[in-house]
Amino acid sequence: MEATDCLTMDGRIVHVRAIRPDDAPALLALHQRLSPRNRYLRFFTAGAALDAEVRRLTRASDGDRLGLLVEEDGRVLAAGSYERVNPDQADFALVVADEHHGEGLGTLLLEHLAAAARHAGITELVGDVLPENAAMLRVGRGMAPGTTNRFVSGTVRIRVPTIPDEAALAAVGARDRTAAHRSLRPLLAPASVAVIGAGRSAGGVGHEVLAALRDGGYTGALHAVNPHATQVCGVAAHPTVAAIGSPVDLAVIAVPAGSVPDVVRQCCASGVRAAVVLSAGLDRAAERDLVAVARRHGMRIVGPNCLGVINTDPAVRVNAAFAPVQPVAGGLAVASQSGAVGVAILQATTRCGVGVSSFVSLGDKADVSGNDLLTYWYDDPATRAVALYLESFGNPRRFAWVARALATRKPVLAVKSGRAEGGRRAGASPTAAAVRTDTAVQALFAQAGVIRTDTLGELLDTARVLVDQPLPGGSRLAVVGNAGGLNVVAADAARTAALAVPALVAAGANPVDLGAEATPEAMAAAIRAVARAGEADLMVVAFVATRTNDSAAILAAVGAAIDDCPDLPVAVVAVGVRDAPATVGVRRAPVFDLPEPAVLALGRAARYAAWRREPAGKRPVLPGIDAEAARAVIRRALATADGWQPADVARSVLSCYGVPVVETLVATGADETVRFAALAGYPVAVKAAAPGIVHKSDIGAVWLGLSDEAAVRRAYRGIGIALGQARPAVLVQPMAAAGVELVAGVVHDERFGSLVTLGLGGVHTDLLDDRSLRLLPLTDRDATAMWRGLRGAPLLTGYRGAPPVDTAALEDLLLRLGRLAEDLPEIAELDLNPVLAGPGGCTAVDVKLRLARIGVEPETYVRQLTHA
Repeated sequence: MEATDCLTMDGRIVHVRAIRPDDAPALLALHQRLSPRNRYLRFFTAGAALDAEVRRLTRASDGDRLGLLVEEDGRVLAAGSYERVNPDQADFALVVADEHHGEGLGTLLLEHLAAAARHAGITELVGDVLPENAAMLRVGRGMAPGTTNRFVSGTVRIRVPTIPDEAALAAVGARDRTAAHRSLRPLLAPASVAVIGAGRSAGGVGHEVLAALRDGGYTGALHAVNPHATQVCGVAAHPTVAAIGSPVDLAVIAVPAGSVPDVVRQCCASGVRAAVVLSAGLDRAAERDLVAVARRHGMRIVGPNCLGVINTDPAVRVNAAFAPVQPVAGGLAVASQSGAVGVAILQATTRCGVGVSSFVSLGDKADVSGNDLLTYWYDDPATRAVALYLESFGNPRRFAWVARALATRKPVLAVKSGRAEGGRRAGASPTAAAVRTDTAVQALFAQAGVIRTDTLGELLDTARVLVDQPLPGGSRLAVVGNAGGLNVVAADAARTAALAVPALVAAGANPVDLGAEATPEAMAAAIRAVARAGEADLMVVAFVATRTNDSAAILAAVGAAIDDCPDLPVAVVAVGVRDAPATVGVRRAPVFDLPEPAVLALGRAARYAAWRREPAGKRPVLPGIDAEAARAVIRRALATADGWQPADVARSVLSCYGVPVVETLVATGADETVRFAALAGYPVAVKAAAPGIVHKSDIGAVWLGLSDEAAVRRAYRGIGIALGQARPAVLVQPMAAAGVELVAGVVHDERFGSLVTLGLGGVHTDLLDDRSLRLLPLTDRDATAMWRGLRGAPLLTGYRGAPPVDTAALEDLLLRLGRLAEDLPEIAELDLNPVLAGPGGCTAVDVKLRLARIGVEPETYVRQLTHA
């Protein structure tokens, strides 16, 4: 297992790593410090042989055993281990220093042990605990909520599945959020701030940040660090951070890059709990060293090369950033990897009336990441929505998990840069070729409920609708206005926004055109009447100012009417109004200058609300799966060679997961091909067996509908000519029943993990490029959404009188592929093309499989901090 940094439940940083032989003295001291009571609870006797226990813990780890410890600044706080007792189970044991009980260290160790055991093919950890050991019983319940423990010979047997279910994942997520929130409070809600490198001259970064903190009304203790001054910006200055003489929560570092490491060491020695490194110019090696030093002393770092952090909470009012904008307080939390983009977002929020709860410029993300901030904002009462500008993912698998948890509670909006990419993967199967980074990002956002926008303007438009407005209950849009043309433009935009514009019985029409001479009272009455009729889920109020109407009075009346409709999301379009307000009414309904952005923003809000209303997907029980047999097949295959595998290996793996494949025989000569064709039963298909050929039909290596011996022999010769071989290996299959041709499969990405794909198949796969993708784990909701999301979905439901496909069988196939991908990450590419889907089920006709050995990859559900 790779060593990693983690958070305790009180937000401190500890180090988790494998036990080494030279840890024996520290482990012995850990056990010797246990009280007699805790030693009894651990070993069931007060006279345990501690030397023997230490020898057991320090034995070399392998697939059958693993020992881990937790240390803080070089001191061992806890240790744990597992030892396999049968192919599926391992015994675990934990010990935590008396003075560190209640910090979640035992649970943390057990999470890491379970993850390592899962990779070793172990499905369950078990441990026997004395009934009076309440602390250990709580650990067991936290790891496996709902699991029933049983008494065994006077002890309670705790059982921890290594693959967590939804309840276990929810418990991990709650622990993760608690730890992260406490870890980041010194950063975002510091009781004291020191600006290191605060120069006396205006215009310098340190000087301007100190001025921003002072002018912004920071409520805590503020210090300047400058060895050449006694005062900067009216704030007392000290020669070093140590000279301040009182605790410092947050250090803002604005010194030349070469001085940053020494300053960080000084901060660590003085007990500073968080740092924002504004300085640029550190290379990756320097950043890694910086983070290693900081974490060894329990300090979190934002940056380097960042703009700073802001929290508008009146109890804090910390503006530790050199942005030229002081945002107003509100409900939108913002994180940006780019300082320039961060400034643009802050400026736009001020202009369009969106209040900001907090802002973090992530910079190089050496330590604090977007994932950390998402967990913090989950429980931040001031944050009602989150906006992200992302250039990269440190751990996209973890992002998917934490973002989904947050999105079920608060809207998450994102702009992800870097859409433009090079061509598809050379030589890859159609399944793998379809998976570019941006398509994987799109799948990630879709599953996590993240609202992706193409532009920053669209992100802010949508935030304006979501931060201060209720979520829509559906997709029915009402348009009320005083200008027919503007109303029609709004109604036309609804089609692009996937909103319906139904006829309104109460109003007699939709759009509701009140005419250019509409009075404030008429506008307000129409808004109230449409809202009270309950025939719409969203509303656009379009108003055009003229020389004859009183725009201020009309907008005031519109705002008051909207306030009377608290459950209906409303966007206002004001055209021709000089100095139009950013919002109207007490509930701050957003005011747009054109109808299309308003309607499109409402459409995104409606789709997000629909995602929130859908029940959470489940990982259903799939009968007939033999994961261990499949692992054995893959181990044998990889022992020979990785890469593209023979057809029998691919079929064997799919058989272990109950994936239906057309019966296939492998022949290596013309006579054998004829004999196998007779066994299969005419008509038959004959194809090249070479596993690495991507498009067999393009080179004449696929012959279909062969009805007799002569046709089979011609096919065999043709394939030999196409491959340049006298005796090629070929696949012989009976012709499958006709159906809709689909392509399905799995592709593994070292950052995103495995993805399951589905699309229209056969020879039109690349031409039509009609596909959907999902990341793991695949739920029943995902499987349904995959085929329904295809442009060709009508072909599966009975297009033009054709019999509908058995979509339940298709969903079952996708779920089995998802489970296979979860269990067997060594599957680099699995391509089922075509899959014939019909009323009687789904059958894979052609299968290609590529295997690759897996190195160290990001974990999804294990609590750990990212590495620079």
